[in-house]
Amino acid sequence: MIKALGLLLAAVLAGIALLHFYWAAGGGFGGGSAVPTVGGKRTFEPSTFATVMVGLAFVLAVLVVLGRMGYLGQFLPAWVFRVGALGIGLIFLARAIGDFRMVGFFKQASPSSFAFWDNWVYSPLCLGIAIVALVVAIRD
Repeated sequence: MIKALGLLLAAVLAGIALLHFYWAAGGGFGGGSAVPTVGGKRTFEPSTFATVMVGLAFVLAVLVVLGRMGYLGQFLPAWVFRVGALGIGLIFLARAIGDFRMVGFFKQASPSSFAFWDNWVYSPLCLGIAIVALVVAIRD
């Protein structure tokens, strides 16, 4: 059961990484709702470099999860993958909770496309990723 959850988590994280690489390459699908807006204006404009870095962070997360599941051999001590999975869980839990302004379940942002998707997809997905990553981190 834990292995299946870990593989599902790795697949979700890989999909998110691919989406960021798609955006970095100039793809536009979904990008209009990926950044918070205030008064119809995006709060920041992500650079190509930053978008690639986020994609690479997701690839690293995939490797951590696969390592925790035992699929990467003995290249690093097991505790590295356990701590990494715990970190992934805590980071995504913090993202789901949010900053109490623009993102997360407790945001106070005005209605926008981002806020809609954050309520119904992004924050619940982050919470799910957090729960599964924490389970993967603590279970053997």
